[in-house]
This record gives sequence, structure tokens and C-alpha cells, in this order.
Amino acid sequence: MEYSEFLPITLKEMQHLGWTQPDVIIISGDAYVDHPSFGTAIIGRVLESKGLKVAIIPQPNWQDDLRDFKKFGQPRLFFGVTAGNMDSMINRYTANRRLRSDDAYTPGGKSGFRPDYASITYSKILKNLYPDVPVVLGGIEASMRRVTHYDYWSDSVMPPILFDSKADILVYGMGEKPICDLAEVFLKAQSAAEALENLKDIPQIAYVVNSLKDIDKTNCTFLNSHENVLKSKVAFIDNFKIVETESNKHNAKVLIEQVEDKYLIINPHNTLMTTAELDAVYELPFTRMPHPKYKTRGDIPAFNMIRNSVNIHRGCFGGCSFCTISAHQGKFICSRSEESILKEVKQVVGMPYFGGTLSDLGGPSANMYGMGGQNTDLCVKCSKPSCIYPTICNNLVFDHSQLIKLYDDVAKIKGVKNIFIGSGIRYDLFFPKDAAKAKKYKVLDYAKIVIARHTGGRLKVAPEHCSDNVLNLMRKPNFTMFKSFKRFFDKECKDNGYRWQLIPYFISSHPGCDIADMAHLAIETKRMKYCPEQVQSFTPTPMTMSTAMYYTGLNPYTGKKVFSARSLEDKKLQNMFLFWYKPENRIPIIRMLKKTGNEELIKDLY
Repeated sequence: MEYSEFLPITLKEMQHLGWTQPDVIIISGDAYVDHPSFGTAIIGRVLESKGLKVAIIPQPNWQDDLRDFKKFGQPRLFFGVTAGNMDSMINRYTANRRLRSDDAYTPGGKSGFRPDYASITYSKILKNLYPDVPVVLGGIEASMRRVTHYDYWSDSVMPPILFDSKADILVYGMGEKPICDLAEVFLKAQSAAEALENLKDIPQIAYVVNSLKDIDKTNCTFLNSHENVLKSKVAFIDNFKIVETESNKHNAKVLIEQVEDKYLIINPHNTLMTTAELDAVYELPFTRMPHPKYKTRGDIPAFNMIRNSVNIHRGCFGGCSFCTISAHQGKFICSRSEESILKEVKQVVGMPYFGGTLSDLGGPSANMYGMGGQNTDLCVKCSKPSCIYPTICNNLVFDHSQLIKLYDDVAKIKGVKNIFIGSGIRYDLFFPKDAAKAKKYKVLDYAKIVIARHTGGRLKVAPEHCSDNVLNLMRKPNFTMFKSFKRFFDKECKDNGYRWQLIPYFISSHPGCDIADMAHLAIETKRMKYCPEQVQSFTPTPMTMSTAMYYTGLNPYTGKKVFSARSLEDKKLQNMFLFWYKPENRIPIIRMLKKTGNEELIKDLY
């Protein structure tokens, strides 16, 4: 594949295109993969589609003479900065705060090619080198750190990222609309200073001002100041509730947070992308390949994982407490047209690496495609974080017919031998209280089809825990629902002669979870003859409800105290219970159950 088919990442490539200066330069903590699953590629291609010259500096060296940051000179309009597809601290460190030995977004999977707090590091460098050139932050790291937040890795409360980074503008959430609006303002302005003055009404951006005298306060909500949050955990959770509530509204308010003598302004999120707008993004001329420069450096693991998958929608109305999706993508579903999806599948089939199997047709969840509220007026008035917890909303249309048809139509495409569903399936949609709706929306028909044709032998679901108290804090359904689905799955396999496995995901050390809860989870997995393989120790990530509980020790919505395993030793002990079947864990688990007064559980487990 020719270098000219990619956005330029070297000066030679830019000169080959006949450019003397890029309009926009994007700095990314990830290697450059020109694929719609990578944010840098999407934003680059979207800006390119507006006629702009976009260059990319992937994984620049921040420890030498900074030549990577200087190679293109300064852009005509602005720098864009992103840590990549993940928060850089999650990318670099484990839940036990140990440095990871690999990086899925780097050629060869090698670690060490991005700094801690990458958005801050990159932005500070640019501001030192080019103080007069605007810097726009974006991506998941900037998005989830847009307000005062708890940072697990430093065990401290950090200010909004615009203050530490010294950047000019922050784009939060999915950035196609706001980045285009920003570019338009920059193109019309006579100077960078004029542009920065004129972009303050753009939705889904944040910026800092010295005074509120020019801010229209009629549609504003004031957060507790950064200084008050540092002093009070109650102020922290009050801010969390405001931010979460506004994130889940159709028509949100402007948020204002004072930090020392300055003010952070966060404009409301954009209107939901239409199907046509989302289709247009995925139809941009992605090569669907890593840049050729990486050929000799080894495969990029993250690309290998998604290269044969197709994203069919954005958003998730699950509202799980530990998940960042609702704060970043939102709870309202935006789905692509079937025509657009089929077109992309045909592109995948034509790629040299395709071997006949689609690894996923999904998104943030597997089965929310085309779903939403029947009466949109009710949705406009609603600010609840979930449409399915504690029960399925009566207004939600969770019809699986479109998905069934989509799977069937994709299966007819020449070259497609298998379609597997790698995204998480929400089995809580399969058992509504209204049996008539279950039949009307073909939920069990969908489940049967997935089990029969699209599991790849192992179907992954995420009950997360078995304790009612922990599940309630997670905003996840009762464990009896997982048991119901397991019985359904086992019966389908038995009746049809399938030798498939149901693979559950579990989380240890989530707020509210103690040793007794972990022992009960171990007992439940033993009774169901599971030896868990894929487990996770809870990692607090900025701006989630679970993190608010972990840091404050309080439930934001009830004010009740919540226990959390905070020490690394306690987290390791909880995680050990998920591997109860390993001989080396038996004695430590028994010792811990005795120490915590839970002797009665020893017999059930061993």
C-alpha cells in the first residue's frame, strides 16, 4: 500500500503531497492506524474531508531534543492532542499500579512509547515550542478528565485537565461535530486570538476564562469549586451527580467550575449524530491498515484484534457505574444504516488479511442496535443514567428484529464464512417483565440465533458479580437473571448438540465488595462448574460513579457509606477468590475467611 494513501506522518511524505505547511497537526499516543476504530484516524479523515491538510505525529519522543514535535513546523490553524484510544495511565499501568510490559497500540506490542498523562505532557511541550499556536485536547483521556477528578495512580484529586496541560480548548465525547465546528471558526478568523474568542458557543467543548462577565448564566449550573472539592468529599460527589445528570440529558446545561481565580466553562454536548452523519464518517477513505512505516517493527495488537470487526452503533443505555461509555459516547444510541454496514463488510472481505471470519458486528454493546425510546418527548425529559436498570424502561423499544436481519444479510455476502459477536451481550434485555414485549421484540429469537450461529464456541457475557449489594452499586441486574440465561443457554446447547461454552466476566474489589461477597462469588462459580479465566480487579477511572464511591467512601445518591478494598494487598486478596480452584490459593483463602469471621463459608467452597 502506498504511503500517499495515508495522512502524512513524516516531512518527506508531506513534501511529496506538495504541501508547505499542514493546516492541522494531530499528536497521538498511539501508532497511526488508518482505521475507523482509531480516534486519530477518524478525526484526521473528517478534517481532511473538509478540505484541510492534516498531518499526524504518532507517539513522538518526549525525552530527547523534541525533534518529532518540530518536524512539520507549526500548523496554520491548530494542534490537536490526544493520548490515544485509552487513558494513558490505564494503558501504562495495571490495577496494582505496576508498569505494564506491553502496549497494544504500539508496533510489536512494546511499552515505553508514550508518557504518563500523555495529553498533559504533549500539550505542555507544544505550548513551550509554539506558545502562540492553539492546542485542542481530545480523546478519552481529555474527555474523562474534563472536570476536577480523582486520579487513582497518584491517589490524588487533580484539577480539570485544561489547567495542568495549558491547552486552549478541550473537545469531549465523540469529536467529529465539534472539531469541524472549531475548524470552521479558525478558518474564518484573521488570527488565533480572534478564533479563540469566537468559538465559545460551540457545543461539546470546554475552555477557561478569567472572568464570567461575558458568560450568559441563564442556562448554567455551577459546580463546587476545585478548592472546595479538595476540602470536601461531599462536594466531590455533588459535582459527580451534576456532571452525570447533565451528561444523560438531551438538553444539557453549561457547567462552570472555578479553579483558583479562573473559570472552566463546559458547553452542553452536541445533538445526537444522525444515521446519515454517522454513515458519512465510516465511508471516509480509510485504508484500514497501519501506516507502512511500521512494517519492520511488528504487528500492532490492537489492530489485529479489531481488523475483522465492524462497528454498527455508538452509545450505551446500560449505565454501568464503572463504565466510561455514558460519560464519553452518551446513553442515546446512534446507529448506522444497514447499507453502510454492508458496504464496510464488503471492504473488510476485500482486505488481504481477511480469512472469512468477522470477529464482531457490534459496538459498546452487542445488542442495542437501532434501539431507543418510543416517545422521544419522554426521553427529552429523562436524565436517568440507565434505560434498563433497575428495570427496563416502559418507553424503551428493544426490538432485536433489525439485528437478526442484519446478521442474515451480512451472512449472504460472498466471502463471509462466519460471523462472531465479540461485543458484550446484554442478557438483561432477554427477560423483561412483560412477556408480550419479549415475544414482540424477538429477544429470545435473537439469543437462539446468536447461540446457534455466532458464538465461535464461546459466548461472553458480563454478570460482574453475584452479590445483590455489589450489583446494585454497579447498576447491574440481579444474579438470578444470569442464572436464567445460563439455563437457557445450556438447554439450547443440549437440545441442538452444541458444545459451546458460556464465559462470564467478573470484577473483584469493586466498591461495596468485601471478603464475604468474594467468597459467595467463588462458591457460585464452583456450583456452576466455572473456573474463571477472564477476571478484572476494579480500576478506578476518572468520572465514573464507581470511582466516586472508591474515593469518597460514599454512595453519591444515598450518602450511605460504601466499603472499598483500597490497599493493593486487599485488592490482591479479593482477586484471589476468583481463582479459588488453584491449589496454592486454598490455604490463604481459608485463612482469610477465618480472620474475617466467615468460617461458615469454608465448607461450601472447599
